[in-house]
Amino acid sequence: MKTESKTQQLEEELLVQRLRDRATCRAAFADVIAYYSEQLYRQIRRMVPSHDDAADLLQNTFMKAWMNIENFKGTAKLSTWLHKIAINESLSFLEKERRRQNLSLDDDESGLVNAIMADEWVDGDELTRKLRVAISMLPEKQRLVFNMRYYEEMKYEQMSEILGTSVGALKASYHLAEKKIKEFFADND
Repeated sequence: MKTESKTQQLEEELLVQRLRDRATCRAAFADVIAYYSEQLYRQIRRMVPSHDDAADLLQNTFMKAWMNIENFKGTAKLSTWLHKIAINESLSFLEKERRRQNLSLDDDESGLVNAIMADEWVDGDELTRKLRVAISMLPEKQRLVFNMRYYEEMKYEQMSEILGTSVGALKASYHLAEKKIKEFFADND
């Protein structure tokens, strides 16, 4: 696993070098899209209930990254920077949807639950669907942290870079999310 991680790190460093070179920038960005599309889509899709919205947000993420590629300083990993853009795009979208539907942050997530239950793009068995419903009922920050840790197996340190939150706070959010999901399954069994 460490060799795989080192290999990925070297590949990312080479990709960043190609992005900084005007002669290879376009081709390198095409590689960025090919390499990161699936994982960014999954991250976005776990935040928004609709496949179409997730696809649009993925496109917006890459457009924003392309328009700001010269501002990428390399202090964080490229993947971290892209995840941060994707998460910010998703959070902005969710906030606009809340305002559009006149929902407050304190409202339960019944609209999200209904969207998940009706979504033809959600595959899996009843247990998978129940897990998605349980996750959708978490507060936004806990839902985000849970998805990043559980599905993406992201390290707390990387999550801290992306979200600008301390590792301790992220661990606490994840623990609370786990507890609430267990309670949801105990109550709905």
